[in-house]
Amino acid sequence: MPHYTRRTLVTGASAAAAAALAGCTSTNPNPSIEASALPPPVEPAPPVPPQMAPAEAELNYSEIYGEMKGEPFPVPAVKVSQINPAFLRKNVAYPGKEAPGTIVIDPANHYLYHVEEGGRATRYGVGVGREGFVWSGEANIKSKQEWPDWYPPKEMLVRRPELNKMMVKLQSGVGMHGGPGNPLGARAMYLWQGNQDTLFRIHGTIEPWTIGQSVSSGCIRMINQDVIHLYDRTPVGTKVVVLGSPNAQPVKIAHG
Repeated sequence: MPHYTRRTLVTGASAAAAAALAGCTSTNPNPSIEASALPPPVEPAPPVPPQMAPAEAELNYSEIYGEMKGEPFPVPAVKVSQINPAFLRKNVAYPGKEAPGTIVIDPANHYLYHVEEGGRATRYGVGVGREGFVWSGEANIKSKQEWPDWYPPKEMLVRRPELNKMMVKLQSGVGMHGGPGNPLGARAMYLWQGNQDTLFRIHGTIEPWTIGQSVSSGCIRMINQDVIHLYDRTPVGTKVVVLGSPNAQPVKIAHG
């Protein structure tokens, strides 16, 4: 029977590949017409600077990270000033070879990419595992939950006994009801490898200022507004690739 721990995942990191773009030119379709009979050439519009291309134009972050209504629990506005601008949501060029729809996590740089068509991706800043809790490999999203209950592993309760006073008996064991004070935030996506629960999740956070840092116990945490945005675009079964980093633990599942 397989034995699984929080550090046991099959390595599946995929390397990024450069993408080439092909250009084309046009010629006069009727060379018999005298050049003098042609209308004067129209000056082409100046190119849009790369940093202001439509998909990468300045975003209205006060709206993106504003209060979200219509949720069972409050999702307050995020104080964007508390977060490094590099980790705010953005649509970017993506040269990797993963299929559209794939989620690619780059722990070393604290980014999560949702791969799209046309060599693009939505990039989100994330918080990742601190030293000793970094991992790499491939998994799939087996299930998704809105405002999920939290069931911390027994090892965590031993490490942090102060959490015990917040635990109650729930349907699946000892844990914390979903809600505004729950560490998993507004959404959670559960990563499995075949029939094995990796115990890792992509989830929201009640500490948005930790985005861009290595502070978790291995899970991938996102700003609540970002995890809701990703959740709505991610079906069950989605492939997740976690790239390798210097301290990652790409350990195979032990069988027998």
